[in-house]
Amino acid sequence: MRAVRALVLAGAALLTAGTVPADAVPRTSHAGDWLHLTVTHGDVATGGTRGALLLCDPPGGHPHAARACEELDAAHGDISRIPPAPDAVCSLIYAPVTASAQGVWDGRRIDYTHTFSNSCVMEAETGAVFALTD
Repeated sequence: MRAVRALVLAGAALLTAGTVPADAVPRTSHAGDWLHLTVTHGDVATGGTRGALLLCDPPGGHPHAARACEELDAAHGDISRIPPAPDAVCSLIYAPVTASAQGVWDGRRIDYTHTFSNSCVMEAETGAVFALTD
């Protein structure tokens, strides 16, 4: 019985020794700060989706990478902390747009999804981050 118990404890020790904390950042081929961005117009299930990989060390992979990286850096990687455009005037037309970002910023995992009432509101509230067209 002691031998079985010792074997079970040894097996449990081996299993827990190889575990990784849940909030650990997965290894990727991207160095530095990066975000995989998507913008879906209309219903998420049926709308058109556009995407880009924003790299920030050095900036690239995005039509406005340098500006988007600067805005994210000022907001410490928190998209919701990007200051809204003070002069934006958007219509009240409901044309939903869902913006998503997954990646790593300053060693922290980023997972952001928000649905805006239209693309003007999205751009006014997120700056260059989700401006995926020229």
